[in-house]
Amino acid sequence: MPGKPGRNPEKGHRLHAMKTSKILLTALALAATTAALSAADASGIWDSKCKSCHGADGTGATPMGKKLGLKDFTDAKIQAGFTDADLTKAIKEGVKDGDKTKMKPAEDVTDDDIKALVAKVRAFKK
Repeated sequence: MPGKPGRNPEKGHRLHAMKTSKILLTALALAATTAALSAADASGIWDSKCKSCHGADGTGATPMGKKLGLKDFTDAKIQAGFTDADLTKAIKEGVKDGDKTKMKPAEDVTDDDIKALVAKVRAFKK
């Protein structure tokens, strides 16, 4: 069935394709920006909630980290000894050794924050 007189149906399809491409590119750019912000947020959370014990570099070589006997997250063997689910649970629920609390549960963090923290811990591995 022919379109309206004076209208080019191919031009309409091209315009629709261009609009769709712009929307997809915008969505991809937003996703990339969100991922970058998430990594930046993980660093901020690490600095405010984790660094005092685990250290800026994840070695646990701080006075409190040494006192608690924290593991060195830069060690590949240590990293192989726990899963992302283990890390997630430790962040959400804290870590106890018998009745003694070694790490309190992280407060005011979202599931996305926790995923970003897990990725940050994994990135310490040498």
